[in-house]
Amino acid sequence: MQWIKVLDYLPEPESMVQIKVYHKKINITQYQHQFYAFASKCPHAGADLSSAWCEEGYIICPIHRYGYCLKTGKGKIGQGDYLRTYPLKIEDNGVLSK
Repeated sequence: MQWIKVLDYLPEPESMVQIKVYHKKINITQYQHQFYAFASKCPHAGADLSSAWCEEGYIICPIHRYGYCLKTGKGKIGQGDYLRTYPLKIEDNGVLSK
């Protein structure tokens, strides 16, 4: 799969941007100077993560407060689930994903 440009700008720190790529909604955020992309629905109960926030390296679901590692998507200890993550790279003031 090749890289495609998904944003023409860099999201502000701590902001959440929701995009649609190949009919899938994906959220992109910048946390501690790194960019992350992940599925827009929480794997626990299907909540929309566009209003989620980052805390200690985890994306936190706004409904039940489940947390998922921004790097790996792995749920916090005891959850036993994963949030789908997507690779990103930054080029020419834009964001690319696979």
